Amino acid sequence: MRIGISTPVVSVIPGRTADWELGAGIEEIAEVAQYADRRGFHFVTCSEHIGMPSDVWSPQLPKGRGTRYWDPLATLSYLAGKTERLRLVTNILVLGYHHPLEIAKRYGTLDRMSGGRVVLGLGVGTVEAEFKALGVPFEGRGPRADDAMRALRASLSQLEPEYHGEFYDFDGLIIDPHAIQPRVPLWVGGHSKRALRRAVTLGDGWMPGAPDMETLRTMLAGFPERPAGFEVICGADSLDPAAHPDQVEETLAEMDEAGVTMVPFRPVHRSLAHYLEQLDAMAALENFTPL
Repeated sequence: MRIGISTPVVSVIPGRTADWELGAGIEEIAEVAQYADRRGFHFVTCSEHIGMPSDVWSPQLPKGRGTRYWDPLATLSYLAGKTERLRLVTNILVLGYHHPLEIAKRYGTLDRMSGGRVVLGLGVGTVEAEFKALGVPFEGRGPRADDAMRALRASLSQLEPEYHGEFYDFDGLIIDPHAIQPRVPLWVGGHSKRALRRAVTLGDGWMPGAPDMETLRTMLAGFPERPAGFEVICGADSLDPAAHPDQVEETLAEMDEAGVTMVPFRPVHRSLAHYLEQLDAMAALENFTPL
């Protein structure tokens, strides 16, 4: 099983973020990334929200929302200079907030800086107030995201990109620098059937969060003709390989059997030192496949 890092500190989520993360900064983030790089983990992640509504802490809102989100481009650019092998994953970048050429230029530059280590995790977005504040349409964001993904595929690794679609239309421009990977992986976030269809038809992987494995099997069975090398990236919260290695091995084996190919590791941890101990414990498991 290939394991990445669901990076600590970069977001603060009620009921999930450890106390030590609240006062931590880029030095602690970099220490985790460098340690993971040496131990053979596959990727680090950073999510995106420009600004969250002030009532986001309400218990009526969906779980997994907070108000602190480090900017992924700035964060992953810093980590690119501190690591050698780790893939740099946006999890996720909201397509509606950016023109595809902006993404192609900014993350193409990062791809060149990092030696071809960028993976774009992409999504349609769900926070209507954020769309409104940015002056971008919330309604119709699904078709617009589909067109944006097609435009990205046409432009990410091209010096002179050309695309003519429903929402995006461009040619006659030079994008330099641009991505050095011939095909930058595009992973689609979202747990719905529509998100999975978007991932299978337009992307290279699917990031459904942390669904139960029976639901995952059922959904994947509905799309048996997936592209070669298609990744299924699912999280598993509260893993404790230091205290319960056998239990974690069983969890990873079950995920592998269900079709998961990569796991963003989010361990139980009480301090930075404890977090690093958990990385050691995970890397020692039989199911761990180092990069």
